[in-house]
Formats: sequence, C-alpha cells, structure tokens
Amino acid sequence: MSQQKIHIPEPDALLQDEITSEQAQFFLDNGFLVIRNVVVGEELRLLQEQTMKAVDIGMAGSDDQDYMYRVRKNGERKYWRTEFIIDKQEANKVLLAHPFILRSVAKIQGINFIPTWDSLVVKIPNQAASVPWHRDSAVPVGCTDPRPIFNVDFYLDEADLKSCLWVIPGSNHWAADAAEERCALPGFDVSDAVPVPMNPGDVIFHNIQLLHGSPEGDGNALRRTVYYEFRPGEIEAEFGPHTLEYLSLKQHMLVDCIQKRKEAAYTAGETPYDYQPKGAFAIGTKQAPKTYRYAHSDYWRA
Repeated sequence: MSQQKIHIPEPDALLQDEITSEQAQFFLDNGFLVIRNVVVGEELRLLQEQTMKAVDIGMAGSDDQDYMYRVRKNGERKYWRTEFIIDKQEANKVLLAHPFILRSVAKIQGINFIPTWDSLVVKIPNQAASVPWHRDSAVPVGCTDPRPIFNVDFYLDEADLKSCLWVIPGSNHWAADAAEERCALPGFDVSDAVPVPMNPGDVIFHNIQLLHGSPEGDGNALRRTVYYEFRPGEIEAEFGPHTLEYLSLKQHMLVDCIQKRKEAAYTAGETPYDYQPKGAFAIGTKQAPKTYRYAHSDYWRA
C-alpha cells in the first residue's frame, strides 16, 4: 500500500471562534482534525513551565500511581505519562475551559458534553518509547448514537517526523476485526498512514476509534501533549463506564474551571464559553469541586 494522500484542513483559532461545519465533517469522516494556534502567548508559556515540573518528577522516577512508564526495545524503562494533570497544575485547569475548544466540542457532541479523562503524555528527549498502533477505546456495546467520543490533544512542543503522531484516516469507521488485523502487523508500518507534524500551541481532535501511534524516538526532542477526553452526556449516561454521580461531579469541575479562566489575567478579551447543558444534564445550583482528581476506579458502574 502506498502512503495516503489526503488534504487536511487546518483551522486557525486566531481567525475563527470555533470549527466550521465543513471542518467538523472532515473530523467525522476521517477521525482527526488539526487546529492551529489554539494556545498562545502567556498561556502557552505557563503550560510549558508548569508541565515541566511533572516531567522532572517522571524522569527522576516516581512511585506515584499517576506517573506511568513504558519499556523501550533495549529494555530501558522510560517515563511516558502523568494522569490527572488538571489536578496537578493551575494552567491545566484554565486550559480545560478554552472557549474555542468547548464551542467546537459542543458543535460535534452537543451541549451536554462531559469532560472525562485528562493526562500529560511525554516523549522524553532522545529516548521516547514507541506507542504501537492502537485505538484508545471501544464504542460502548449496543450504542448506536453516531456522535464520536474523542480526545483533544494540546501540543506544548514541536512534533516533527521524529516525534509526531501518525494516523490512518477513516480507520475510525473500521470494524473491530479489521482494526485488530492492522494493529497486529509487525513493526511500525506507515504505508497507509499520514504523519501529523505540530507546532507548540496546536491541537488535534482524535476519535477514540481512530488507529494511531508513534514510533520509538531516536534523536527526538522533548514532546509534551495534554490530552482531554470528552464524551456526549447521553452516551455516558446510558452506557457508562462511569456512574451518574461522576458525570455531575465532572460537570461542576468544568464550571469551576470556566470561572478560573474568566479570572486568569492572560485570557482578557476572550468570550468565555457558557456551559448550559439541558434536560437531565442541567446543572442547577453550582457546587465547588472538592477535588480535581476523581479516580475512575471509584466511579465505575457495577
């Protein structure tokens, strides 16, 4: 198979308030969308500064369960990921409320969307472990709702061909057996894939069903990516995996983060996102979150 040729639209967050209907359709069709210049200026600087603290802890070696490691081909164990990054750093709380992102998420998922997972994924300099071809998760069994569950990937560093994500456009529509067969191919085959180079402050939307991955680093620079997953509330309420209590807690956390963004000095002049979910997802009286780290295992359904 020859490498795919595909025209990838690149919405610019400095030039529009949210993605267009045509850009949203590209995402629905292909499973990913690149958005340029989402995080800029002081916000980008603070995110780079604060996430470096987590990187330093991870690279030094940590027994904290939120710090995760992968093994390279040579057997070396290398820092890879930090979970619950919103809990750990103020700039990431403010980032969750980015209005361009939330308006775009609502355009795709509807106004009752729920923030679910949040992580920092790192390729450490010269020694990045590979991330084999994979899907992030499966669509809940029995779900016929066509709205996608997806991650928003905020890039804090440049990602060139030595460190960028590779995707297989349209693989979000493949049957499970076809996806499993493709993932089982030896090596990191990119013959039917496209690379997605990124600049600091750019964002990728990627469907949890999209086949994606990245090869082992060799001479790669530091690459930090913050991942926030969003799910349509109706899908999560019917199929889980979280309890209804979890959904409410995360909604109140989002409202709190929106307020934090309004108060941040570096967001002056932007129009905040107005989170007004409806029906069974209406929020009612605001509740200050008791924590920003709602462990998933505490809220799995029976």
